[in-house]
Amino acid sequence: MFAGKTFADILAMGGPTMYVLLFCSVLSIAVIIERLLNYGAKARVKRAVFMQSIREELGRKDIKKAIELCNDCEAPFAKVALAGLQRAGHTERFVAGVMERQTTLEEVKLERLTGVVGTIGNTAVYIGLFGTVLGVIRAFQDISAAGMGSMNVVIGGVAEALITTATGLAVAVPAVIFYNYFTRRIEAFVTDMELCASEVADLVAR
Repeated sequence: MFAGKTFADILAMGGPTMYVLLFCSVLSIAVIIERLLNYGAKARVKRAVFMQSIREELGRKDIKKAIELCNDCEAPFAKVALAGLQRAGHTERFVAGVMERQTTLEEVKLERLTGVVGTIGNTAVYIGLFGTVLGVIRAFQDISAAGMGSMNVVIGGVAEALITTATGLAVAVPAVIFYNYFTRRIEAFVTDMELCASEVADLVAR
């Protein structure tokens, strides 16, 4: 059915819904790439290695160097550690509270735009189904206007209408997969931040 047809022809077959799905696909891919790059940059340094360096500097009473290590690291747990180190000498409760708030701020940054991917994953299939319904209605209207009711004409029209459902699935499945992946990555980042906060509080609080 699609033999010899260009990409523009296939888009036209699906109607306006195809353009909505195309926009969702481009947006989803852009967000996925941006988040993958962002998380990759933040995960270059392992928490255990980082905290070992911090403990060594604090063991030498060089808190300034420990703060520099935090500033040089892009990992979220480094920002949490920095918040704690800058309050060194305060009570453990105060230091822990500061780092807890910083953990929340870093989590918000990590979740940035992931909701877009999740929304597309949840709605793209329904958008495709909506396009199919419109396509079937249009197909039957064309059949009625032409005065032909043969099965071949009906099947051809419905087959063309179903392209939006197929496209909706093609957009939704990767979006759902990556949204779940991002959720797991964020959970891992949060765990690292909480562990880091606990260690720093023990090291710098009085």
